[in-house]
Amino acid sequence: MISRCCIGSLAKWSCLFSKLGGYKGGGTFWDFQNWEVTELQRFLVLLHKQCKPVDRPDALSWELGNKKVFSIKSYGKLLARVEVSFPYDSVWTPKVLKKGKVKDVELKGHTDSVDQLCWDPKHAELIATASGDKTVRLWDARSGKCSQQVELSGENINITYKPDGTHIAVGNRDDELTILDVRKFKPIHKRKFNYEVVASPAKFTRDEFHTVNTFELPQVPIVTLLPHQVNEIAWNTGGDMFFLTTGNGTVEVLAYPSLQAVNTLNAHTAGCYCIAIDPLGRYFAVGSADSLVSLWSIKEMLCLRTFTKLEWPVRTISFNHTGDYIASASEDLFIDIANVQTGRSVHQIPCRAAMNSVEWNPKQNLLAFAGDDKNKYQADEGVFRIFGFESA
Repeated sequence: MISRCCIGSLAKWSCLFSKLGGYKGGGTFWDFQNWEVTELQRFLVLLHKQCKPVDRPDALSWELGNKKVFSIKSYGKLLARVEVSFPYDSVWTPKVLKKGKVKDVELKGHTDSVDQLCWDPKHAELIATASGDKTVRLWDARSGKCSQQVELSGENINITYKPDGTHIAVGNRDDELTILDVRKFKPIHKRKFNYEVVASPAKFTRDEFHTVNTFELPQVPIVTLLPHQVNEIAWNTGGDMFFLTTGNGTVEVLAYPSLQAVNTLNAHTAGCYCIAIDPLGRYFAVGSADSLVSLWSIKEMLCLRTFTKLEWPVRTISFNHTGDYIASASEDLFIDIANVQTGRSVHQIPCRAAMNSVEWNPKQNLLAFAGDDKNKYQADEGVFRIFGFESA
């Protein structure tokens, strides 16, 4: 567990490193023997700068097992920036193996932007991607090859695995939810979600001067079904509940696999954009356009507290591996890390641009983040960074 004093001591850290020269290596493999942790950090930045110019990374994810950090590359390609192998002595102090390896991998095949990805929770080398080319693809990160793919009805923007790895949920720009069976890689559910608007328009009578004399209400109200704007989606840790965040400020709670409505939570006064599930299964958190992050009890379905440090619409949130801390980011030029139990901010990571995605490592307190960073020509830089390495 992280103590507050430990977090506070990280305030002097910076995730911006100068170019490192004189590294040893050949091809795509480098020898880390006798390297310091800070040298490894600088090397990762240099490795990124050597990559081809890419569009901004819109999402990123840690692989289970502390090996890889994947970042999104647009123009139809997904780039696995680095593969790093090292053990950890303690929560915030990684130790580099004497003979480590860094490998750059590209997963090629999509013909449009890759908007989101997720790792198979049961197989550390398998990753699923959702793309604007309407396809969902399953990749083997070891070979870099696509093992399965399916074309759906719209441009896919959200994707998540069921905790047991058997199903994948995909949301598209047409607000349609599709559930895929991973074994057959075929849809088993397709559904659009609507909400009711009840209206009772009055009938007016007017005189010759067009003045309203009387009006009457219809005996049967008119019910109109309007489509939900469906944003991020998630299963609970048990896989028997499914959550949808919507553009009208609600969180729809569904039973799974029936997808029958269980509850509608009026979570925020503006659209709900993102959702994260506590790894221990106690809570879920929702980020909203009203700049708030709300914490909810899964058992009680009640809001426990809100996190208020951000001033812009919340784009991304993530629990750490113990569920004790939550990171949130927006167009504010910092990432807020807050204590889940107290609601207090314990640390803020300075940023140069708005953040699009934050993700904690599933086993250690390392936070990967990516945003709208620009280079000196004001073009999208495509940068991701990792916070939590030991300071020099």
